Amino acid sequence: MWMLILNVVYVLVAIAIIALVLMQRGSGAQAGSGFGAGASGTVFGARGASNFLSKSTKWLAIAFFGISLFMAWYATHSARPTTQQNLGVMSELPAAPAAPVGELPKPSTVPSTPIQQAPAAPATDGAPAAPQESAPATGTPPVTPAQGG
Repeated sequence: MWMLILNVVYVLVAIAIIALVLMQRGSGAQAGSGFGAGASGTVFGARGASNFLSKSTKWLAIAFFGISLFMAWYATHSARPTTQQNLGVMSELPAAPAAPVGELPKPSTVPSTPIQQAPAAPATDGAPAAPQESAPATGTPPVTPAQGG
């Protein structure tokens, strides 16, 4: 219940800050009309920065930031721990064991299949296609015909 009251005060302080800032006269209002005549050349004018509007704006800003920090602290410290979510099938899977640092993971026991290349498509520009290199199917070296004459 008191957080609701604090939220209402927080919004009212924010609206009051906006109203006070809009009611204040800008520091350059006199400087534009006087062009350096007397006190209009100072930053805050002849009256200085310590009038009622600026003091009340300062204290409302301090209250605004104080309430903000308290509400952020309260939200982080009163957070309830989340309950365990039902993940269904994913909750039944065991976690993969991690390899120790500096060691490679063990090789897989699944046999790998050789990759087979698809035959090359014929050239469409009329030029003969380059011959493909292929390895013999057996372990014997290829036989070259004897050149004689």
